[in-house]
Amino acid sequence: HIPPTQGGLAPHASMGYGARVPLMKGWFMDPEKVEGPSSSVASSPEEGSPPKRAGYVTLVGRPNAGKSTLLNALVGERLSIVTPRAQTTWKLVTGIYTGEGNQLVFLDTPGLLTPKDLFQRSMLGAALDAVREADVLVLVVDANDPPGHRRRDELIEVAKGSPAPRFLAVNKVDVAPAGQVEDWIRWGEAELKAVSRPISAQAGTGVASLRQELAERLPFSPFLYPEDELASEPVRFFVGELVRETLFEQYHQEIPYSVAWEVGEFREDEDPIYVQITLYVERASQKPILVGKGGVAIRELGRASRLKMEHFLGRPVYLDLWVKVLPGWRKAGGSLRRLGFKVPGDEEDGGRS
Repeated sequence: HIPPTQGGLAPHASMGYGARVPLMKGWFMDPEKVEGPSSSVASSPEEGSPPKRAGYVTLVGRPNAGKSTLLNALVGERLSIVTPRAQTTWKLVTGIYTGEGNQLVFLDTPGLLTPKDLFQRSMLGAALDAVREADVLVLVVDANDPPGHRRRDELIEVAKGSPAPRFLAVNKVDVAPAGQVEDWIRWGEAELKAVSRPISAQAGTGVASLRQELAERLPFSPFLYPEDELASEPVRFFVGELVRETLFEQYHQEIPYSVAWEVGEFREDEDPIYVQITLYVERASQKPILVGKGGVAIRELGRASRLKMEHFLGRPVYLDLWVKVLPGWRKAGGSLRRLGFKVPGDEEDGGRS
C-alpha cells in the first residue's frame, strides 16, 4: 500500500487538460444502450426538421502516427493520453464533437502492429473491430515515415475491412519533408482510393477543414449521444489513463508497458474526490522499481497524476495508489478480462480462452 497523495487544486494554466471538461452524468452512460449507426441511420433528414448527420469516424494507423493527438484536436479537448513513446493507446477512446448540425463520434484505436502476445492481439482486435464499425474511416500516417511497400500494403489491407468512405490524414506535415508529404498524398489518392489531406494535429493545421469534410460524408441520422457529451467512457476511465500517461513520462524501458491499472473506488460525492487505483505489474521484480527507494518514485507518480486529475475534474482529489503483482497479465486471458480488455476468441469459445 502506497500512502495517499492529497493537496490543493492544481494551477490550471500549467496543464494541458481541458478545464472545460465537466463531470457530466452522460459520461456514465452505458455505451451498449446507445444505438449504433446501423439501427439509427435514416436515408434522409426528417421532414420539417434541419438535416442532421451523425456517425462513427475511426482513426487507425501505426503506433506514433499521431492518432491520439488528432482525436484531441478534432474534439477540442484532451481526452486521449499523449506521450512521445510508441503504443500508449491500449483501449478504444471515444471522443464526440457536436456542432454545425453534425455529430462526429471519433474512435481512437491502438496502433497497428504485429502482435507478440495475447495483450497485443487484444489491442489489434480492438482496432480492427473499430474499422468495421466505421461510417467514415481515417487512416493516419506520419509524413516523416517514407511510404514503403510494407506500410502501404498494411494500410490497404486494413482499409479492406470497411466499406466506409476513406480519408488519408498525412500528419506532422509541419516537420516532414515536403516531397515525402506529396508522395503520401499521391499514393493515398491513386492506390488507397482515399481523400488525402495534409495536416498537423499538433499545430492544428488542416484539422478544422478535415473535420468538416468528415462530417459531410456521415449518413443522415439522429444524434447518437446528447449534444453536451464529450466522451462515452466514464470519468473513472480517464483518471486511470492519466496515471498511465504519467507512468510513461516518469519511467523507462519496459516498466510503463508492464503496468496496468484498475480503479477500485471513485467517490465524487466526497470533498476532495476520493480515487483509489491499483497498479498491477507483471513480475515481482518490477514492484520495487515502480515504488522506488523509500517510496520516492511512487509518491512522485501520485503527485503528478493527482495534479492532472484535479485539472481534469476541476476539483481537489485524494489519490490512493496501491501496487500489486498480477503475474504475466499480458499473456493471461483471465487477467486481461479482469482489466477490461477483450480477449481474442471469446466469441467463439464462450469467453473462456
